[in-house]
Amino acid sequence: MFFSKKKAARSADRVLPVHIGIIMDGNGRWAQKRGLPRMAGHRAGAQNFRVITRYCNKIGIKYLTVYAFSTENWSRPKEEVDALMKLFGEYLEEALRDFRDENIRTRFIGDVSAFSDELRALIEETEELSSDKTGLVLNIAMNYGGRAELVSAVKKMAEDKLSPSEISEETVSQYLYTAGQADPDLIIRPSGEYRTSNFLLWQSAYSEYVFMDNILWPDFTTDDLERAIDIYSQRNRRFGGV
Repeated sequence: MFFSKKKAARSADRVLPVHIGIIMDGNGRWAQKRGLPRMAGHRAGAQNFRVITRYCNKIGIKYLTVYAFSTENWSRPKEEVDALMKLFGEYLEEALRDFRDENIRTRFIGDVSAFSDELRALIEETEELSSDKTGLVLNIAMNYGGRAELVSAVKKMAEDKLSPSEISEETVSQYLYTAGQADPDLIIRPSGEYRTSNFLLWQSAYSEYVFMDNILWPDFTTDDLERAIDIYSQRNRRFGGV
C-alpha cells in the first residue's frame, strides 16, 4: 500500500493491530535536506521513536518492533557507526531513567554480541529492569537481519539435535528472537522506499504493509500512525483463504 499525507477515513469500529513493525527509515536524508550532519537526523529519529513508542502503549498496541540497526548497517562509514553506537548508549541510559515508571517491557532482538561490553551491559540492565512490565512489549532490532535470524534458528535446532520429524513451522517460530509473540499484523515504512530490507522475513509472511511517500522517519507523527492503522483496519485479511 502506497501512502501519502492525505487523510484516511477514520472508522469508529476499526481493528487495532496487535503487533506493529516499523522500519525507521530516512533519518540521514532528513538531515541532509536541512543541511545538517547525518547524525542530527539519527538524533531526531531517536527522539521521535520515544514519542511513537509511548503513543503505541497509550492506545493499546501489544507489541511494537522497530528496526534500529541492521546487520548491513556496519558497512556505513566508521564515524557514522561509532556515532550510532554512542547514540544507542545514550538512548539506553535515558530509557533506564525515563521509561522506569512506564508500563513498557523492552527487549532487544538481533545479535547483540557484536556490541561493546558497555552497550551489552546497558542492554541487559534495560531488559532486566523492564521484565515485569505488563504493557507494550517493545522489540528493538539491533544488529538484526531476517536471514541471520533464520540461520541462528537453524543452528539452535541443530544444536538441540532435533530430528526432521520434530521440525514444523511452529518449531521454527519458537527458535526466533520473537518466540512467543504474535506475528506483526502491520508493518510501516516511511521514506518512500518500497522494500522490506531483511526485516522480520519469517514473521511478516501475512503482514499488511503500508509504505509512506514523502514522510521521513523524524517527521512521522502519531497522526501518521493513526492513518496507517486506519488503512490496515480496512484490509480484508484472508491469510490465503477465500
